Amino acid sequence: MYQVKTYNAIAQAGLDQFTDQYQINQTDDADAYLIRSVNLHKETLPKTLKVIARAGAGFNNIPLDQAIENGTAVFNTPGSNANAVKELIVSLLVASSRNLFAAAAYAAQNSGADISLRTEHDKTKFKGTELTGRTLAVIGVGHVGSLVANAASALGMNVIGYDPYLSADAAWHISTTITRARTLAEAISNADYVTVHVPKNEETTGLIGKEQLAIMKDGVRLFNYSRGGIVDNQAVIKALDAHRVQTYMTDFGDNILLNRDDIIVTPHIGGSTQEAEVNGATQGARTIMTYLETGNITNSVNLPNLQVPFQTPYRVTLIHKNIPNMVGQIATALANAGINIEGMSNAARENVAYTIIDLENLKNEEDNALIARLSKIDAVFRVRVLKK
Repeated sequence: MYQVKTYNAIAQAGLDQFTDQYQINQTDDADAYLIRSVNLHKETLPKTLKVIARAGAGFNNIPLDQAIENGTAVFNTPGSNANAVKELIVSLLVASSRNLFAAAAYAAQNSGADISLRTEHDKTKFKGTELTGRTLAVIGVGHVGSLVANAASALGMNVIGYDPYLSADAAWHISTTITRARTLAEAISNADYVTVHVPKNEETTGLIGKEQLAIMKDGVRLFNYSRGGIVDNQAVIKALDAHRVQTYMTDFGDNILLNRDDIIVTPHIGGSTQEAEVNGATQGARTIMTYLETGNITNSVNLPNLQVPFQTPYRVTLIHKNIPNMVGQIATALANAGINIEGMSNAARENVAYTIIDLENLKNEEDNALIARLSKIDAVFRVRVLKK
């Protein structure tokens, strides 16, 4: 029976359906972690830890290098909070267009017998615009971006999508009414609204900066509900001061963004709904179950995806460096042990590789000996023997 450690009640709830196969929070030397926002950079991962599943899309709270050295697969749950983020973006599109935040603040500060007359006189200062017929640029049309694009199109907006890494699967989720831009500049140059939904990496850090803001039309409204740092906040401040950007809304706080009427900062609530948290925990629990019981990998953030039907009685999985002759060494070690290979699959992701080997016969007493033999190969991080 596998041991799983969780860090909050929502994550634990995601495992409730699997309690027959797993013991939860009964040891610190767990086989798996199911987490949300806990910072693991300050912790030492136990040698027993085979998998970490993060209930959510982001994974900057997980030390990926340490995980690889420990032979620990790390997964996220992309799409589990996509609807929650989509609904928030739609609400902010409406709120920014109708000046709802300023109007509500005004109303809260005005009371008394003549409130009706005063507000009737002053309400024109909060006159907004309608979304129908306006143009929205969606940068990144994956799990969240595709939902935002479709929802905005349904509201009557002209939607332009830009995503140089758009997969064939993702393309199926985008409405035919969405216009696909060939470049970022093409997407944002005539947009009334720009919303960003891309992962944070070296290529996307500072994706929206001084150069991009300069080609946006005057009065554009900008949204960053993806990751902090994808939009250059300092460049946005200058664009706001120059009255080129009308409103900036983001889920990621920064001191330079505070105390401005033209900036709305929300406290990282994009995926914070009851439904999204349960979805993420359930998806994370299923990911843990699949990996521990079959060795198959989908949505890993530190290992290559590899799915092989588990049709033999035994399976060996290895996490190792992606260097020449690793597969040869593994096959030789099995041959020297007199073990016949029924099937072998291998995939690599940058400097790390993952190998699945299916076996027809393996005596129980050979498990530990085989693990020890394969673990002696240089550059092997972890060996597991699975039984169907």
